[in-house]
Amino acid sequence: MLSAQRGETRATAAGEPASVTRSAFEARKPFAAFSASAQSLRDSIVTKARLSIGTRYKLGGTKPGIGLDCSGLVRYAMSVIDMVLPRTAQQQAKVGVEVPKDVAKLEPGDVLTFGRGSRISHVGIYVGDGKMVHASTSKRRVIETSITTRNPLIRQWKGVRRFVDGTTLAMRDSLLALADTLR
Repeated sequence: MLSAQRGETRATAAGEPASVTRSAFEARKPFAAFSASAQSLRDSIVTKARLSIGTRYKLGGTKPGIGLDCSGLVRYAMSVIDMVLPRTAQQQAKVGVEVPKDVAKLEPGDVLTFGRGSRISHVGIYVGDGKMVHASTSKRRVIETSITTRNPLIRQWKGVRRFVDGTTLAMRDSLLALADTLR
């Protein structure tokens, strides 16, 4: 039997893999640290969004102490990762990486877009467990709500934008897309 030495993976005489050392495992997953960092960033976005719950709704509002509208909330929450987003929901729906509109594939921190036709008129932040935080015009404040079929917004759900991913490629693409909108 050969042993795993110097972080290498070896096979036993019978052709079965020997135990893999920690350094060999980490060498095979070069983006594991980045993935953990991405999770930390997503958690920070969710925390900042949830801290805004109860803030009064104000059309055009961008300040949590005074009032927030939906896009102001998203901009405020994303500022925790130094992401500067465009001002309106329509503009925010064009930046980041587009991901499938599937609740099972959502990650905390994803931005959900809503509207009618081709117009995006509302955004919210997915916080996990089938819930989102958004500035509700009907409740006149920032709330956390379920994104189930019983929620009237679901009929208007248009898409999902991701700004934090576990790969450097997705993060780079998000930043390039944002830069394109600022020209």
